[in-house]
Amino acid sequence: MTDDVVIRANGSIGHISLNRPKALHALTLDMCHAMSAALSEWENDDAIEAVILDHDEGRGFCAGGDINLLRESALNDGGVSGRKFFHDEYQLNHQMFTYPKSIVAFMDGITMGGGVGISQPCKFRVATENTRFAMPETGIGLFPDVGGGWYLSRIGGRLGQFLALTGARLDGAETLWTGLATHYVPSEMLEDIKARIVERPGRIAGILSEPVGTPPKARIEENALKIAKHFASDSYEDILASLEAAIEDGDDWAQKERDTLGTKSPQTCKVALRQLAESKELTDFADNMRMEYRIASRVLTRPDFAEGVRAVIVDKTFDPKWDPPTPEGVTEELLDSIFAPLPADEEWKPL
Repeated sequence: MTDDVVIRANGSIGHISLNRPKALHALTLDMCHAMSAALSEWENDDAIEAVILDHDEGRGFCAGGDINLLRESALNDGGVSGRKFFHDEYQLNHQMFTYPKSIVAFMDGITMGGGVGISQPCKFRVATENTRFAMPETGIGLFPDVGGGWYLSRIGGRLGQFLALTGARLDGAETLWTGLATHYVPSEMLEDIKARIVERPGRIAGILSEPVGTPPKARIEENALKIAKHFASDSYEDILASLEAAIEDGDDWAQKERDTLGTKSPQTCKVALRQLAESKELTDFADNMRMEYRIASRVLTRPDFAEGVRAVIVDKTFDPKWDPPTPEGVTEELLDSIFAPLPADEEWKPL
């Protein structure tokens, strides 16, 4: 279907390797379709016991989704092709979340956006010293989708809200500490571990849990109490006020995070907070993806997305003109319209 994904069976292991190195393996629609088709085939193949997901050549793991396609859609076709991308990508996310066989994701490198969406549903999520995990969408007028509301809302200590709003990057040790990774393995050992999984697919947990050295200290732990305090509210204005009060007391960390938030879309920061609050109350991942598709369908064609991609990715001027430009301008009525149900025939449905 596409050369951007290498799909093969190796003994009783199905093996999916992302293979779009010039784009850091960012997902295209064809890649999503190829992965979904392979998983469907292996689900009904008794000879396949588990699945390995990694990247092939170059740096990895997966830098996100096809942002250029989404921006072109927002500008030129009223969001039609962009909504198709979101719809099918979310189907893959849900398929992986409900998959009956174990999937082992090797997050050896950049794991952002769409890369989070295909790694977090996996039973085993392996970080390395190369892992750089983030959901940076608020910086381009988007929101932490692909199941981000589900995963981030379930991290303790308001760390999920912090990650969603600031787009902070976690290294491998931090990803393990937050529970976003299940295991930490030095990258030099990955090929050996994959070979052992192929030899003994029934012992994946044991193979990944064997002593591989002590991970470095999780640096984010040092600021965990500050994060829990300042990001405690689901009100964006309250979070900003808490940071600003700390700045008056000379807190350099608070100044850094306040400056970071000043670069983000006020609209999608408020969207992200509401998204995580609602996601946490859900018990069905499909309901979460249905909600995120509603949000994506609206946010895609609002001004902030095309403008954010222009400023950060296309022109690299880093001077987005957000609309509304302030948190106060993002009203509850606007948020209600973004979260409102779609017409029945447009709602997202799993495969």
